[in-house]
Amino acid sequence: MKKVIILFLALLLAAVLTACGGESTGGGSGEAGFVGVAMPSKSIERWVYDGENMVKELEALDFKVDLQYAEDVVETQISQIENMITKGVDVLVIAAIDGEALTNVLQMAADADIPVISYDRLIRSSEHVSYYATFDNFKVGVIQGTYIVDALDLENQDGPFNIELFGGSPDDNNAYFFYDGAMSVLQPYIDSGKLVVKSGQVGMDVVATMNWSAANSQSRMDNLLSTFYTDEEVDAVLSPNDGLAIGIISALKNIGYTDLPVITGQDAEIQSIKAIVAGEQSMTVFKDTRALAKKVVEMVTAILKGEEADVNDTETYDNGVKVVPSYLLEPVYVDENNYKEIIIDSGYFTEEQLQ
Repeated sequence: MKKVIILFLALLLAAVLTACGGESTGGGSGEAGFVGVAMPSKSIERWVYDGENMVKELEALDFKVDLQYAEDVVETQISQIENMITKGVDVLVIAAIDGEALTNVLQMAADADIPVISYDRLIRSSEHVSYYATFDNFKVGVIQGTYIVDALDLENQDGPFNIELFGGSPDDNNAYFFYDGAMSVLQPYIDSGKLVVKSGQVGMDVVATMNWSAANSQSRMDNLLSTFYTDEEVDAVLSPNDGLAIGIISALKNIGYTDLPVITGQDAEIQSIKAIVAGEQSMTVFKDTRALAKKVVEMVTAILKGEEADVNDTETYDNGVKVVPSYLLEPVYVDENNYKEIIIDSGYFTEEQLQ
C-alpha cells in the first residue's frame, strides 16, 4: 500500500508540473549555485530558445537550474517563483508575464535574500529588482519604422501610402518601447499625410494585442480589411513581432492578397524566416538569445561573487519605484537579402530547418 501511495504522489506531482508548464532540469552539479529561471510560455518560439540557452550556459558553469514555463498564466508564474524560493535558489531570473503582478512574490524573494534579474521584460513596481538584461527595445521599434520608410521610399515618393499599426501586449513593458520607437520614425510621415492610417487607430490604447496573440492579430486585421479596405489596399503594416505578423499575413492572404504589403516583425522565428524567404513577411528584428543568455550568466556569476554586474544603462528603465541598472544588447534587422549571413552563418538556424 505504501508503494502504491508513493507512486500515486509521484504521478500527481508530474501531472501538476506538466499542467503548470514545469521543466525542472538537473544537468548542472550545483557547485556554482542554484538558479531559478521563470519564463512566460512555450507558445512563443523565442522563449523556448531563451530557456534552452540559459540552461546550457548555466549548467556549463556547474550551476543547478530550475527552469519553469507558466504558459502565460500569471498565477502559475507566481506559484512557480514561490516554489523556487522555497527550494532555496540563490538567484532568480524572471521574464515576467505581467510586469506589474510580481510585487508580493519579489518581496518574498527579498525576505529570503534572493536577488532578482529581470529578463528581457522589465519587472515594474518593485524595488527588489537587482538588474535588467534586455535588448535596446526602443531601437527595435526604430529599426521597424525605418524599414517601412525605406521600403516605401518615402523620402522620394509622393504617396500617400496606407498603413495600419499593431502593438504588443499591454502588460509587457517592452511593447511600449517597441511602439514608441517605431512611431518616432513614422509619426512625421503620418503628420505630413504621406502615410495614412485609414482606420484612425493610433496609440497603444487601441492597437495593443493582448498576450501577443496571433489569433487576435488575425482577427483585428480581418476587421480592418473588411471595414476600411474594401476599395483600397494597405501598403504597410507595423507588426511588433513575428507571431502577430503571421496572423496579419493570414488575414491578408485569406481575402486574396498576393502582393503583400510591407510587414515588419521581431524575434526571427523559423516560420517568419520562411515567410521572409517566400516574400510574404518583409523583415524581422533579430535578437540573439544566445548573447542575452551569456550576459545574464555573467550577471548571475557577479552577483554570487558579491560583485557589481556589468551594465551599460543606468537611466532608461524606471520601473516606477527605482531605475533598474540594465545591460542593453544590440538588435539587427533581417530580410531576404541578409538572412543567410545573420541567421544561418551564425549557426542560429540551419538551412535544413528553413526548408
